[in-house]
Formats: sequence, structure tokens, C-alpha cells
Amino acid sequence: MYVGALTMDILLGDVHSLKQKRSVVRPIIAEVQRRFPGVAVAETGHLDLHRRTEIGIAVVSATAANCGAVLDDCERLIAFHPEIELLSARHRLYNEDED
Repeated sequence: MYVGALTMDILLGDVHSLKQKRSVVRPIIAEVQRRFPGVAVAETGHLDLHRRTEIGIAVVSATAANCGAVLDDCERLIAFHPEIELLSARHRLYNEDED
């Protein structure tokens, strides 16, 4: 069993309040959940900043290759949103054999 994790640091475009931030971030999270029903996705950081956010995604799979492919697809989906700028993305892979 493999667990893949993706953490993305995102700069939001023309956002001036936390309410506007939610109106940008929630549809992105909903789209990832709709396109990839087997993944967990949430806003995980920069919760009190209105122009930055961190989105975390996790997936469980039988193979490392499938974990990587799903996380790559999720990253690509988010990165192509015109209202955001992806500052960084960090992929991590955990195996049940590791301690």
C-alpha cells in the first residue's frame, strides 16, 4: 500500500478578503473532488491570509506509479486555473514498509 501526498502553495489573484478567497478556493477543491473521487483534498494552510492558500491532497493506492500519476493529474488541474499562481508543489510518497 502506498500513500501519496501533495502540498501546493498558491498565490491568489485579485482577492481582497477572506470571503473572496473562499469563493476562489472552494470551487477548486470541489472540482478536484469531482474529477478524482478517490482523493482527499482540503485547504491546509495560510487560513488567515487572503491572498495565499495551501491545498493538500492525499491518495491511497496499491502502486507507487498510480499514486504519482493521480497526484500529477491533480496538480496539473489546479495549476491551469487562470485566477491562481502555483508557487510550489511538494510530492511525498509513503510506503507501509517504511518506518
